[in-house]
Amino acid sequence: MAENEDGSEKTESASSKKLQDARNKGNIPRSKDLSTALLLIVAAVTLYGTGTLLVRDLVILFDFNFLVDRADLFDLNRMVFHLYESVVAMMDSMVLLMSVLAVAGVIGSIALGGLNFSWEPLTPKLSKMNPIAGLKRMFSVQSLVELLKSIAKVSLVTLISVLVVLHFLPETIGLTFQNIELAMEHGIDIIIWSFIFVTLALVFIAAIDVPFQVWSHKEKLKMTKQEVKDEFKQQEGDPLVRGRIRQLQRQAAMSRMMSDVPEADVIITNPTHFSVALKYDQVSGEAPVLLAKGGDFIALKIREVGNHYDIPVIQSPALARAVYHHTEIGEEIPQGLFKVVAQLLAYVYQLRNARTGAPMPDVMPNLDVPDEFQWDGN
Repeated sequence: MAENEDGSEKTESASSKKLQDARNKGNIPRSKDLSTALLLIVAAVTLYGTGTLLVRDLVILFDFNFLVDRADLFDLNRMVFHLYESVVAMMDSMVLLMSVLAVAGVIGSIALGGLNFSWEPLTPKLSKMNPIAGLKRMFSVQSLVELLKSIAKVSLVTLISVLVVLHFLPETIGLTFQNIELAMEHGIDIIIWSFIFVTLALVFIAAIDVPFQVWSHKEKLKMTKQEVKDEFKQQEGDPLVRGRIRQLQRQAAMSRMMSDVPEADVIITNPTHFSVALKYDQVSGEAPVLLAKGGDFIALKIREVGNHYDIPVIQSPALARAVYHHTEIGEEIPQGLFKVVAQLLAYVYQLRNARTGAPMPDVMPNLDVPDEFQWDGN
């Protein structure tokens, strides 16, 4: 199990932040064996598909270079031209092969870990020049694992190569009894199949190396429990500071809510535990909006502000509880409460008009709250 420099065990998986930081520094899983295997597979498939073209170009090249006039041998300009023609003769097959290999090389390098660019690995570091640190890396467990992997890879490739040579040895000897064109075609076919068999050995190695590199990368980035806590504090902030921020936010929200109370048309109370302040815009005709709500001390403050601004304060425990528990500040009241709130507002407007000489309203209407909005205290 991985350990930190202070001896604490790294038991926790790397956080998304640490993974992203590592990626920004160029620390991502890579597999050289995967890149090599993919490159050789593409090369083998390309050679297999273009074998006929390659044989044709080789025959043309051999004919052209074995049939040289004696006079051309003593003419430097003619020999330079001869070399140029030889290069052109092989251009078709070689350009195709090299282009495909270039693309395969790029894809193979980013197949594991994806495309990533960082200047961090190129930044000079004094720690890399420390001979003691260098010796530690040379004799580390990671170096031992890499050495064993290299020995295993060389042994496997050597074994496969020997088996391939022994398998094609009779056919290789038989090439001497064939005409030149047939021998070349048959010889290239042997080379291609030998190449394919050796490449399959590298595919087997890559299939083991890729999961190992992914696992090794995750192990290196593992974190201790303390590192997880420290990172959380850095991202979220100190708990005391967060608590103070939340307190200030609640105070600011409370201040904003209280500043809206003077605009209310009516305040409905429990009368002691809950208070809600409603506003109705008669011009827009939309549903009444909850401007403020609160319980206990806040309910008392809402009533005090209402009394200060001469806003009607109506006691209706059932309606106060219904609005309090089913409506958020700034939202319209639920449709199921439209009727009972409309009755209350009509009564309030009658009270307001009575101040200007209009007749006083009769007793307050019976505010029946629908059963689905009744609150039983649970």
